Amino acid sequence: MKALELKIPPPVVALLVAGGMWGIARLAPLIDLPQSLRVGAAIACGLAGVGLDIAALVSFQRARTTFNPMKVEKTSALVRSGVYRLTRNPMYLGSVLMLVAWAVYLSSAWALLGIVAFVLYLNRFQIAPEERALASKFGVSYAAYRSRVRRWL
Repeated sequence: MKALELKIPPPVVALLVAGGMWGIARLAPLIDLPQSLRVGAAIACGLAGVGLDIAALVSFQRARTTFNPMKVEKTSALVRSGVYRLTRNPMYLGSVLMLVAWAVYLSSAWALLGIVAFVLYLNRFQIAPEERALASKFGVSYAAYRSRVRRWL
């Protein structure tokens, strides 16, 4: 399983999961929600996700370090400011919020299984190797940050 670590970019994983969620939603019974409520909630979750992603990118740019999740070894600074004070993985949390928006828009409780799959995949194949690399590179500083700030929320 180690062969999958840091191999598939998280946005690609999110798109694959979104496709699976769409397939599940087509096969499963829908939740009967008023369209205005469904669309409004989906837009709100989606915007929150995009906002988190943008805030995380701005934090990386200010720190002048890479935001490429496939090249963790090129990280030149440990980012602990901005949204990184609240969560160690704001970009991944942003993707989760966008997937929640998609599930709400699809009106499918079963589509939420895609979000569970996304989180489990990221925890194992993206976040765990990132955390090992950051711990190796930043040592005590990363350990202190990790003890203060949660992985997701």
